[in-house]
Amino acid sequence: MKKLLFSVHDVSPRHFDRLRRIDKFLDDVGLANRYAMLVVPDFWKKWPIEGFPEFQSWLRTKADAGVEIILHGFNHLDDTRHASLGDRFKASFLTAREGEFLGLSREEATSRLIHGRRVLEAATGREITSFIAPAWLYGEAAKTALHDLGFTIAEDHWRVWSPMTNHVLLRSPVISYASRSKARVASSIAWSRIATTALKPLDTVRVALHPHDLDVDSLVVELTRVMSEFLGCREPIRYRDLAAA
Repeated sequence: MKKLLFSVHDVSPRHFDRLRRIDKFLDDVGLANRYAMLVVPDFWKKWPIEGFPEFQSWLRTKADAGVEIILHGFNHLDDTRHASLGDRFKASFLTAREGEFLGLSREEATSRLIHGRRVLEAATGREITSFIAPAWLYGEAAKTALHDLGFTIAEDHWRVWSPMTNHVLLRSPVISYASRSKARVASSIAWSRIATTALKPLDTVRVALHPHDLDVDSLVVELTRVMSEFLGCREPIRYRDLAAA
C-alpha cells in the first residue's frame, strides 16, 4: 500500500491552543497520533518549553500515544547576517526570517542541536535522533553538525535523508501551506490541488501543517479534501519507518 508522511511544524507553547485543535482535526479525519510533531525548544526566544509544565505533560502524553517527536531548530529565528545573495533570498523570500539553521557556524549549530535535543529528551523521556530545520533551510555547517552529533533523519523541501550516511531515504516534494497573505493562501491551495494529482504515482507523499493554517477556513476545507483523498488509499507512516526500511 502507498504511504503518507504527515508532520505538524512549530510545536511550541506559543501555539498550544492551535495545536490541540490540529490534533483534534487529525483525529477527526482518521490520522489520530500517526503523525510527527516538530518541536521548537524555545520559540522566538520567548516560549521555552521547560517553563510550561502543562505543555510538557501534553507533549509526553502525545509521544506515549505514538506521535513522533522531532527537533525543529532551537528558537526558529534567523539572526544571521547572510553573505551570499542566494542565502539572503532564501532568508527573506522562502521564510519570514525564520530559517534559523541557514547561516549558523558549525560551532553554533552544534551548540543549539545539543541543547535542543537535551530539552526535548527531558520533556518527552525519549531519545531524539531526528531534526528538521525551520523553513527546511540548512547551511553546510548545520549539515556537518547533524552528522557529527549522530542525527539519523533530516528533511528539506525535496527529500528526507540520513545526515549520518548522507543516504537519501525518500524523494518527494512536500505539500505545505502558507497563511500569511491572501496571495500565499491562494497559491498554497493551487499547489495542493495540483500535487494531489501529480504526486499520486509516488510511493510516499509528504504533507506538512503549520499552526496558523487552521485559522483560514479555505485551508481547512482544502486540508480536509487532501486528507480524505490520501487516507483513502495510503497508510500513514512515521519518519523512523523510513530509516528502518
